[in-house]
Amino acid sequence: MKDLLGLMGKAKEMQARMQAMQEEIAQLEASGQAGGGMVAVTLTGKFEMKALKIDPSLFKEDEVEILEDLILAAHNDAKAKVEQVMQEKTRALTAGLPIPPGMKLPF
Repeated sequence: MKDLLGLMGKAKEMQARMQAMQEEIAQLEASGQAGGGMVAVTLTGKFEMKALKIDPSLFKEDEVEILEDLILAAHNDAKAKVEQVMQEKTRALTAGLPIPPGMKLPF
């Protein structure tokens, strides 16, 4: 019984720490670039686009597809950075816990 109460206490503590981490991640911002910095995208921790910067030299009618590709690449770069920070924070939060490899936590 004592072990069960201790386990429940740890679960509550973990839940509070997880919620604090989710709030911290929501405030996170990451920027991704493409085309040597000609296109830059800034995302929040919730993957919402906060900023988009495009070098004016890319505004040519015959290069629209290049611009579209660069925007997608910059977005994906920023998304990867947000996901990396989320993984690092999750790893730090769950350090020492016997969580099976590949198990996704609730976010």
